[in-house]
Parts: sequence; structure tokens; C-alpha cells
Amino acid sequence: MYQFVDRPLESLDEGCRFVVWSMRAWVSSLTSKGCPARFLAQPFARWRMIGGLQPFHRLMLVLNRDALESLHFHPLPCPRVSEHEALVLSLLVTVASGGAAQTRDTLCLFVAEDGIGDALDSLSALSAALAIAGLMPVEPAESKG
Repeated sequence: MYQFVDRPLESLDEGCRFVVWSMRAWVSSLTSKGCPARFLAQPFARWRMIGGLQPFHRLMLVLNRDALESLHFHPLPCPRVSEHEALVLSLLVTVASGGAAQTRDTLCLFVAEDGIGDALDSLSALSAALAIAGLMPVEPAESKG
């Protein structure tokens, strides 16, 4: 998570920027009493991510419903990554690298037990869709050790 937190968006790859924008747009749509899935359908289709819309939407619903604390996502124009945005990015990177057990352990720290399975399934499906679209977030090069 620390490899992403408070980082300027412009320093991250296209996949990271897409996921961060999607999280922020989902929250913004929900806050304005809109349907996030409907709002995101066209942008996801444009980015060849329509297959990832359902798992993304489900992940965000689980985080909204089952998070053990209120999660914070920055407003759309903010140039930096919030702590919880960084957490989701790192979960995607971990699950994509075959770290399902580690991802589950991390989810246990901030998601109620009832939502962990849905969150893990959603992260796995979203990761696959991102990989197919060539948008899988990657850890910034200067943070790899």
C-alpha cells in the first residue's frame, strides 16, 4: 500500500490512474444519488473494461457495506492517491501476483467477515479484466525493492 499512498497520480501507470478515477467516480455518483454502475458503463466500455464493470461495482458495494471503518476516496480532481485508494491498488497488485491468501489476510483487517469472500472474488475478477485490457496496475518502479 505504501508504494501508492500520497503519490502524484501523474507518476502512476495508466492502470492505476484508471482504477483511482473509477473509485472516485463511483463514490461521486453514489453521493449525488446516481447509479454508479450506469454512470461508469460508458467509460468502462471505452477503456475495453466492460467485463470488469460488474466485479468493480460489486467490490465497491462490499467496501461501502462491509468496511469496518469509513473509507476515504479523494474527489475526482485531487492529484494525489488517498490511503484507501492505495490500499485497493495494492490489493489488486497482490491478487494478480497470486497472493490470494495475503489479499484475504489484508481484507480481514478492514472488511467484516461476511464481505471478505465477495471482496476477494471481486478483486480476482477485476484483476483479470484489467490484465486483459492491458490496464493492470503495477507497483511504481522506484518503490520496488
